[in-house]
Amino acid sequence: MATEERIKRINDVLNNRQKDLVVVLENIRNTHNANAIIRTMDLIGIQNLYIINTLQEPFPINTAISTGAEKWITIKQFFSVKECVKELKKNNLKIFSTHLKAEATPIDKVNFSQPVAIVFGNEKEGISDQMLKESDENIFIPMRGMVKSFNISVSVGIILYEAISQRISSGYLDKGKLSESEKQELFNNWIFNRRNF
Repeated sequence: MATEERIKRINDVLNNRQKDLVVVLENIRNTHNANAIIRTMDLIGIQNLYIINTLQEPFPINTAISTGAEKWITIKQFFSVKECVKELKKNNLKIFSTHLKAEATPIDKVNFSQPVAIVFGNEKEGISDQMLKESDENIFIPMRGMVKSFNISVSVGIILYEAISQRISSGYLDKGKLSESEKQELFNNWIFNRRNF
C-alpha cells in the first residue's frame, strides 16, 4: 500500500516529467552504459526511451546499475530504424543525432525548446547511415582534450542537462510536461501494476 508521502513524491515526479524530449538508443550493447542512461533519464526528468534493436537481442537491464530506474521510465523497443523514425515523426519530434560530422552543431547552439528526439549510437559504430539520413540535425558536445569522444552515458547526461537548462531559461519546460491523463495513466501503472510499494 502506497503511503501518503510516497504518493506525494510520485505526483511531484510526474509533474516534472518531460514527454517531448525523447532519448533514442540505437543498438546499445554495453550493460553499464544502458543502465546508467536509464538512471540519468529518471534523475533529469525524461520519461520516454526509444530503443532501436536491429540485432533483436534483449535490452541489457541490470538493476544493480540502474537502481530500479527502469520502473519509472517508459521504454519502447523497435526492431528497425524505419519503424522508430515513423513513430518519432508521428509524434512531431525533430530528430537530433549525436555525430561528429563537420557540419554538426554544438549543443549550446541547438534549440532544445521544442519537441525533440536525441539519438545516440552504438558504442563502436555510432549512429547508422540510415538514421543519419533521417535526422533533422547532427549535434555534438564540444571537447578540448586529446580523446575524441565521451562515454555514451556521460554524453547523454551532458546533453540532457543542456536541454533541460535551455527549456527552463526559455520558459518551454511547462509545455513539455505530461498531460493530466498521461500523468494519471503512469500513476496508476506505477502504483497498481508494478507493485513498487
